[in-house]
Amino acid sequence: MSVTLAIDAMGGDHGVTVTVPACCDFLEKHADVNIALVGNPEALKQALSQFPKAPIERIQIIPASEVVLMDDPIEVALRRKKDSSMRVAIEQVKEGLADAIISSGNTGALMAISRYILKTLEGVDRPAIATAIPNEKGRGTTMLDLGANADCEPMHLVQFAQMANVMVQVVDGTQNPSIGLLNIGEEVIKGNEVVKQTGELLRQTNLNFYGNVEGNDIFKGTTDIVVCDGFVGNVVLKASEGLAKMMSGLIKEEFNRSWLTKLMAICAMVPLLRVRKRVDHRRYNGAVLLGLRGCVIKSHGSADRFAFGFALDRAYEAAKNRMVERIAQAFVAETT
Repeated sequence: MSVTLAIDAMGGDHGVTVTVPACCDFLEKHADVNIALVGNPEALKQALSQFPKAPIERIQIIPASEVVLMDDPIEVALRRKKDSSMRVAIEQVKEGLADAIISSGNTGALMAISRYILKTLEGVDRPAIATAIPNEKGRGTTMLDLGANADCEPMHLVQFAQMANVMVQVVDGTQNPSIGLLNIGEEVIKGNEVVKQTGELLRQTNLNFYGNVEGNDIFKGTTDIVVCDGFVGNVVLKASEGLAKMMSGLIKEEFNRSWLTKLMAICAMVPLLRVRKRVDHRRYNGAVLLGLRGCVIKSHGSADRFAFGFALDRAYEAAKNRMVERIAQAFVAETT
C-alpha cells in the first residue's frame, strides 16, 4: 500500500528551503511514498532543481497562488485566502487524493481550515492538538490538548484520552498506553470540579487510566499520555520550550566564560552531545490534530530540514496504520 502525503510547501518560517529538501530525503528512505508539493510552481521547481537525484516520478506539484502567513488572523486565512497552499493541501486529503497533510504554517489557521473542510469525526465534539514532549526515559510523553480548546468539559477530556490512546498505539507502537490526568496533586480529592469529574469518567472506561499526575511527571515519563485542557497544555508547552532555551543559553555562556571553561567544554563534549540528542525537540516534531476526518500534522513553524523529516515520519506512520479510521472505530465501539 502506497502513501501519499500532501505538503503545505510554502508554510512556516522557511518555506520551500526546508520542506522540499526534507521531502526529497524522505522519498529516498521510503519507496512506498508519493509526495504532493502544494505551492508556487516556479518556487517549487527551483527548489527541486537542487536535487537532481530526487525521484521526480513520485513528486507532484499542485499550484496554489496564496500563502497563509504566520501572523495572519484566522478570519483572513479561512475566508480570504481560499487558494492558499495550506487550504489546497488540506483539500487533497478531503478529496481522497492524499492520506495526510503536513504544514509548518499558522497553527490557528491550520486548525480552523482543517475543521471547516474535513469536519470532525462522529462522536468527537472537539478536535485536539497532541504532541510528544521529551522525557528522562528516552521516549516522548504524548500530551494534549496543547491549545485548541481553552475551556473544556469533562467529556471533552475523556474524548482526548480516547483519541490519544489510539494515536500512541498507531504512531509510537505502544500497546495499551498508560494515561494520566494533569492535576495539582495525585490525590483524587485534588483539582477543580472539571478535573475531578474527568477522573471519575476515565475510571469508568476501558482505558489504561493511571490516575492524576503532576507537571513533573510529564518529564519523568510516568505515563505515556497526559491529558489536560488546551489552556493548561499550551502554558506547559511554552514554559518547557522557554526553560530548555534558557538552560541551553546558560550552559553555552558558562563554558565560554574563559579559556579554562572552554577547555572543560571540550572534555565534556561527548556527554553534552548525548544529552542534547536525548532532549532534542526536533526529534519530537509533528503535532497531530486529532478528531478530524483526515490526518493533519502540524510541524513547528521554525522546523529545519531535520525536524521536518520527523513530522513526515509521524504523518507516514499515522496514514499507513489508518489512525483516523481506527479512532473513528473506537468511538463507534464506545457508543454501541
